[in-house]
Amino acid sequence: MTENQTSNPLSEETTKDVKNLVAPAAIQTNQNYIKIGDKFSKTFFVFSYPRYLSGGWFSPLINLSKLFDVSLFVHPVDTAFALRSLRRRAAQVEAEITDRQDKGFVRDPMLETAFNDIESLRDNLQQAQERLFDVSVYVTIYADSLEKIQELEDQIVNMFESKLVYVKPAIFQQLEGFVSTLPLGQDKLGIHSPLNSGPVSSFFPFVSMDLTSESGILYGINLHNNGLVIFDRFSLENANQVVFAKSGSGKSYATKLEILRTLMMGTDILVIDPENEYKNLCDTVGGTYFKISLTSDQHINPFDIPIVPTGEDPGDVFKSHILTLTGLLKIMLGSITVEEESLLDRALTETYASYDITPENPNFLTMDPPLLSDLETVLRNMEGGKTLAERLYKFTQGSYAGFVNQRTNIDVKNRLVVFSIRDLEDELRPVAMYVVLNFIWNLVRSQLKRRILVIDEAWVMMKYQEGASFLYGLAKRGRKYYLGLTTITQEVEDFMNSPYGKPIVTNSSLQLLLKQSPATIDVVKKTFALTEAEKNLLLEAAVGQGLFFAGLKHVAMQVVASYFEDKIVTTKPQQLLGEEKDLI
Repeated sequence: MTENQTSNPLSEETTKDVKNLVAPAAIQTNQNYIKIGDKFSKTFFVFSYPRYLSGGWFSPLINLSKLFDVSLFVHPVDTAFALRSLRRRAAQVEAEITDRQDKGFVRDPMLETAFNDIESLRDNLQQAQERLFDVSVYVTIYADSLEKIQELEDQIVNMFESKLVYVKPAIFQQLEGFVSTLPLGQDKLGIHSPLNSGPVSSFFPFVSMDLTSESGILYGINLHNNGLVIFDRFSLENANQVVFAKSGSGKSYATKLEILRTLMMGTDILVIDPENEYKNLCDTVGGTYFKISLTSDQHINPFDIPIVPTGEDPGDVFKSHILTLTGLLKIMLGSITVEEESLLDRALTETYASYDITPENPNFLTMDPPLLSDLETVLRNMEGGKTLAERLYKFTQGSYAGFVNQRTNIDVKNRLVVFSIRDLEDELRPVAMYVVLNFIWNLVRSQLKRRILVIDEAWVMMKYQEGASFLYGLAKRGRKYYLGLTTITQEVEDFMNSPYGKPIVTNSSLQLLLKQSPATIDVVKKTFALTEAEKNLLLEAAVGQGLFFAGLKHVAMQVVASYFEDKIVTTKPQQLLGEEKDLI
């Protein structure tokens, strides 16, 4: 073996064998199509563009779920040559305008617009703000028959023409067109259109976001390309998610599917359920279901001392707990003055001190906490506190006495824990959500563990400043404790009108937008910077369809469940009644 043969391990015969293996057995050419083996193909070229190309206009073609190839050739044009050509063209157009004026003809707006465009482009080229390019766009489609080729051709031509972009088949040059769309970088057709930098940038083809990853759960089907949307929310900078949709569009359905699939990945789930929608799911997977109501046997004492996380100062945790209780009392009492707030802070400290619970006592974490009725007693004996005590009466001895004035008797050692507040009066719901959220937050801080907290109908909390502030704190601080917060709401406007609403959205790396009502679509469009096409999609979306945002990526998605998953998570009355009839 010679030295030359040694340096080139692939001989000519080997190269020929590879080519023969890759190349088709034969190609049959025709004036407007070619046949490659058993496949038919047809190539088109773009020959005309509108005056203005909007960003992303190419995406409908890129995302078309058909078999086709697209080649985009961008050939830079020398700026000096472009300026000379534009100067000649500007002189021609100006001469034509002058000639029409001399003959007394009515002015031609098209000529005037063309002249202004040429002059504007000349200025931009001269100032190096733009470059000029010769651009070629070729599309080759494939099908099993000429009828299928014609169907696909009609679809693609209509898609282009809807953008005022016009294409033609490469008549008698189909073989050259086919080669031009192969990944060889050879422009055999050589059909160019002069375009400057702005329009060329609108061709950017990487708009079909692929949200299929190696880990995570299935969220749905990508409507752009029929791919799977598989994602791990904990792979982003935070695991928070917001779900906005009108009633009946599938927001709770999608969330329950996520819960069911996330449980299989080893993540713990905590849910605040305002309408008993999660009970069937909870019972099916063996979760714990707590019913919070005035007559319930299950209680949470908001005065419980939180577990101190490792490395944190017990005194700081205690002071933070006092502030949290103050926020709860503000919701319970309604509006209070600055003096009353100061009085409450002192009364809370004295209530705990009556049980010998102070930061100075090293054993205060193991002692039994007080109740709300103890705070009422302290307030009655404080100067200026009698009015506040009277306002707390209904929660301690009045009609709401059995709600927040009891010792904690629930255990949350389960993979799925659901807190139901359906049977509570509307006035008590924000109080209950605050108490439960505080209880969950103390649980989350006590042990670092991968968890997701789902808050359905979160707008209830957003109506109150203290509740909205607490929710914002969860969204902002949850990442440090491996917590992902999911907030679900149909009252988008109420949510966004809160000063904490938008920060919660911006602190959520995932967003799921399903069908929206015309009354709120403008708020949603502005908040998420949606395009006009995305806005129309959300207005016309079917149940379970919408937009899924994951960081900077977003796709149109259809939520899909298997037969057995649907039986577990559905809340459609007609389906539930049908199942009950089957049981009878």
